[in-house]
Amino acid sequence: MNQLTLAILLLFSTFALAADPNPAGYTTNVHVASSRMVLEGTVGAFDQELNVIIDGKKYELMAPSVNALLALGDYKAKLVKDEHRTTYDSYQTYEFLFPDNKTRKFEVVGQTE
Repeated sequence: MNQLTLAILLLFSTFALAADPNPAGYTTNVHVASSRMVLEGTVGAFDQELNVIIDGKKYELMAPSVNALLALGDYKAKLVKDEHRTTYDSYQTYEFLFPDNKTRKFEVVGQTE
């Protein structure tokens, strides 16, 4: 019976942590300069594509199948994936925190100077 109680307690604590992100962890400032919807294949779903500025650098970010435009402006984010398999390749994902405490992940799909 103790193992079942522990398993249920861990399950509920996992949901509690996932439900309310800690705003203190979102320390990266992201300025969204443009937002557009891009048709994904032929299924009628739209990806969300952003042109942003992070630490003075310009990036293109994409979130799959959002079917909406993100309002332009400033957002808080955190880098949740930062893989560098070689000295010249990178794979990064940022997670945005919105004012209603919802989050959305965006992959870095482009960079410009």
